[in-house]
Amino acid sequence: MMVKAKKHLGQHFLRDENIAKKIADTLTLNGYKNILEIGPGMGVLTKYLLEKDSTTYVIEIDTESVEYLQANYLNLASRIIEKDFLKYDLNEVFKGESLAIIGNFPYNISSQIVFKTLELRNQIPEFSGMFQKEVAKRICEKEGSKTYGILSVLTQAFYNAEYLFTVPPSVFNPPPKVESGVLRLIRKENYTLPCDEKLFFKVVKQAFQQRRKTLRNSLKTFNLSDNLKANIIFGKRPEQLSVHQFIELTQHIENDKA
Repeated sequence: MMVKAKKHLGQHFLRDENIAKKIADTLTLNGYKNILEIGPGMGVLTKYLLEKDSTTYVIEIDTESVEYLQANYLNLASRIIEKDFLKYDLNEVFKGESLAIIGNFPYNISSQIVFKTLELRNQIPEFSGMFQKEVAKRICEKEGSKTYGILSVLTQAFYNAEYLFTVPPSVFNPPPKVESGVLRLIRKENYTLPCDEKLFFKVVKQAFQQRRKTLRNSLKTFNLSDNLKANIIFGKRPEQLSVHQFIELTQHIENDKA
């Protein structure tokens, strides 16, 4: 079934039922009973989530989509949150309970959705969804790649990231100009870092803002001691460091300031 849909917030609506089911099936349903779909549009993915042995909620800012969902998914009506996910306090509904995030994410806010998920990582054991392909690849990328960056390191510090499959433009209405990619994030068993987490975020962001420079130069604002700057790690560029090495780097900086 293809429904009339409009593009909003940079979103392209999925019209392929098989792909929708495949995305819904990326959730493992381990460690939570609630699912929150971001930007359900006309519900092509939602219908398969409602078949799961879990409680599905949706959050949608577009009034037309909300009205469509209310009229066509009566069993969902009480669990439609008409809010902006990026500004919404999830505990108004979930009261601290764990939930999985899923969606065909609007391209223009997909990175912000990931950053908010990282802030709420205590509550979100699993995250699955569709991004612009290059963004999905970047999130899952390992060190040594030119596309490895802030999103890669910060996400993989807390989650195991897996790129699952590519989706062609032809299955969307309207078709985007680029391919899409579906990924899954499963929170690590131990997702507490052995360093100051705020400092870790700051170090990673500062390092990649000047990614062509060595860490010795890009991290100058931390006023590091000459002794610490002599460490071999400061002669490297940020894309050469694994997540674990970024944690070690943060520990070095933390100890230097002690």
